[in-house]
Amino acid sequence: MDLLTLLLFICGFVALIAGAECMVRGAAHLATSFGISPLVVGLTVVAFGTSAPELGVSLMSSASGQAGIAVGNVVGSNIANILLILGLSALAAPLVVSRQLLRIEVPLMVGVSLLAWGMALDGVISRPEGLLLFCGVIGYTVWAIARSRRENREAEPEQATTEAGDSGGSLLRNLLLILAGLALLGSGSNWLVTGAVSMAKFFGVSDLLIGLTIVSIGTSLPELATSVMASLRGQRDMAVGNIVGSNLFNILAVLGLTAAVAPGGVPIAAQALAFDFPVMVAVMAVCLPIFFSGYLISRWEGALLSGYYLIYSLYLVLSAVGHQTLPALNSALLWGALPLTVLLLLISSGRAMTRRGVSACEP
Repeated sequence: MDLLTLLLFICGFVALIAGAECMVRGAAHLATSFGISPLVVGLTVVAFGTSAPELGVSLMSSASGQAGIAVGNVVGSNIANILLILGLSALAAPLVVSRQLLRIEVPLMVGVSLLAWGMALDGVISRPEGLLLFCGVIGYTVWAIARSRRENREAEPEQATTEAGDSGGSLLRNLLLILAGLALLGSGSNWLVTGAVSMAKFFGVSDLLIGLTIVSIGTSLPELATSVMASLRGQRDMAVGNIVGSNLFNILAVLGLTAAVAPGGVPIAAQALAFDFPVMVAVMAVCLPIFFSGYLISRWEGALLSGYYLIYSLYLVLSAVGHQTLPALNSALLWGALPLTVLLLLISSGRAMTRRGVSACEP
């Protein structure tokens, strides 16, 4: 392993941290300037920006005649966003979940995932279906920003008047911070993945394992860096909003636009229908009981999500190589890990409901 490879890896890591810092600072100030909540900025501006790598990978795959890669890219990134990124963000600092997310965005995320799965059941997401998905992201973005501005004006009219007088220089500075953050996040993730792949090959790791681990996580690194940084800086709404918004963008914009421009739409492999889509929908659905348990994602729940991502990655590797321990892992998940998880979530939700009931009864 040469010095250049190690330097590339380190520079990528530093660029990710710097890019996430710029993105969070610029987006938080931009939200204040325009009278938009940090949650909505996380759901739109930050989420769409950090999902740019997924969009680029999918469109390039479509242009090269490999549009089916977009399916694995979108489904894999969405699973990583919930299990890995949300899990690590909660480990960094417990995340308070906005009631708006529970009422609107999380059910919408689950519904959009089910819609994409339904569209894929015939073996292809066609061009008209792709256009329908892409129109959905445009409509959602316009509606979310308009709703946030209206709610902020009604709640804090004095603050809205003050914010309206922000200077153009401040607006320009915030936009430049966001653009600089996007550039650093894109470059940093590329350098980090390139360096990691080179180091993995140096140590004799197979191309298959590299593709299933390092490269698959690579396009989700901007979301990871931004959400963890937002969590550490106290912008918890932005951290959660970035993850939920990225998942919405991945399905509606990335998968939708790719299907719209690909000749014949996006083909769906039988394995994706049988395993990957159900896992993605299940991962989205598990957000509901976790988020409802006191409107808080605790550190132990973050550890649970992160642990499931490790198990999911292990399953992919064992499945790809046809390892003999795969049936044992299936049984352990079905009869051990899943029932225990459901039990823990039920206990946590019950305690949270009891606490809210006691608080409501207190004078």
